[in-house]
Amino acid sequence: MLLISCTKDSIDDDAILSSYVLDRTIEKGAVIACAGSSENTSTVLVFQYPVNGAINTKLYETETINVDENDFSNYAKVAIEASPFFNGYLQQFDRNLDVEKWIIITHELNGEVKISNPIRTKQHSKVSKWTDAVEIDQQTSMMPNFTWEKNQFGDNAIYFQVISDAENNLLSGTYTIENTFQYYDTSNVVLNITTETPPILSIGAEYNFSLMDVSEDNWVNLFILNKKFIVE
Repeated sequence: MLLISCTKDSIDDDAILSSYVLDRTIEKGAVIACAGSSENTSTVLVFQYPVNGAINTKLYETETINVDENDFSNYAKVAIEASPFFNGYLQQFDRNLDVEKWIIITHELNGEVKISNPIRTKQHSKVSKWTDAVEIDQQTSMMPNFTWEKNQFGDNAIYFQVISDAENNLLSGTYTIENTFQYYDTSNVVLNITTETPPILSIGAEYNFSLMDVSEDNWVNLFILNKKFIVE
């Protein structure tokens, strides 16, 4: 008779999300994450905001969408590394998926497991639209005001907008319910991931405006990525 013993270290106890969080302190909805389809392909781009001090970022996904997205036992870990987005201010995972799925991003912070809301991928049923259609009003010097079409897909929950410099360094990252944002007026901002006071924009310098139109199930309906403008 052959007896085999296994130590806890030899068991991949984070392979299933429900096992990973078993007997751990967790916080649901504590990871900012969303996903959309890449331009001209069905590749799923998953984005997450890595807060300072967060470690052990993991991506979990279901086999299909036909499961209970709130049941962590339906989520298996994917061995994947993130790439920097906006020079690392955000992180991006690229997933080539044949079928639509639910995705959850986790990381650990101060001994707790932080968990994103489930992301419903729609790379086949509702491909993300890519455009550069945004109105830029510069009547107020060095404080351009950006406006885009409101809720054109019918299920918008929130807008995420980024102002970045010519080297693609994020200067401000904000969320609004309204389809407008003025740099740097936070009166209509409902969530701000900008960690430092944004710099004053320089007249004559080139900057970029980016936008994600995000649905309630965290799918990006529309991307505006790096729309260039010159500050007046």
